[in-house]
Amino acid sequence: MFTSPSQILCTIFGVNIYYYGVIMAIAITIGTLVSDWAGAKFFGLKKETIIDMAPYFIIFGIIGARVYYCALNYEFYMRFPTEILAIRHGGISIHGAIIGGIFGLWLFSNRHNITLPKLCDVSTLGLSLAQAVGRWGNFFNSEAFGTPTNLPWKLYIAPQYRPIPYQDYEYFHPAFLYESILDLIIFGILFYLVKNNKIKQEGNLTLVYLIMYSLIRILVESIRLDSVRYVFGMPVAIFVSVCIIFVSIIILLKRRGLI
Repeated sequence: MFTSPSQILCTIFGVNIYYYGVIMAIAITIGTLVSDWAGAKFFGLKKETIIDMAPYFIIFGIIGARVYYCALNYEFYMRFPTEILAIRHGGISIHGAIIGGIFGLWLFSNRHNITLPKLCDVSTLGLSLAQAVGRWGNFFNSEAFGTPTNLPWKLYIAPQYRPIPYQDYEYFHPAFLYESILDLIIFGILFYLVKNNKIKQEGNLTLVYLIMYSLIRILVESIRLDSVRYVFGMPVAIFVSVCIIFVSIIILLKRRGLI
């Protein structure tokens, strides 16, 4: 059993420094450095190309992640609009980050004459690792937990963070931890494919990542309790993930001339 110690890491000059923000900064840094290393070693890019690209990906990724999250929780943010900018309190979406990040990559690719599919492939390596690290921000925010459980690795959730129907339960599945571990596995698979030159066509590595991550998201989302939007009776994240899998498989099959 384990529990989050606090949301606040420390206070500097009266300003609270949140674990969530610090962890996200660490995750972004690790992801950027790994992608830059891989870009130079495996993709024929000049060293520091990805570091130069990082502001495009990070800025638009964060904007996309925040806008997407706020759109899904529009009732809250219409009541408290100043919270829209309070990203250090938590509240971003990976699907929004992917959309915004791809837009940033597109801008960079046009300015530096590097194909968008190649930039996407390089970025997925760092992104998968950054996701694994970044999920620990949910731990300190006492969010992204699953259904009640008494397993040895159960997560204690304080009453103020429990959904109303689960106020009488204390321990829940650490869904954030499951996704963090699975994201590490995705990184390992992608690295193996790149290192051993298993994927030839630019963009295919990104499609493989999208399929694997979407499968993981469907699995994890099926036990989470904090979904706020449903489409056709399922959480939005699952619906979007199913669509991504379908489209990605179609593109891969089309590229291989199978359809």
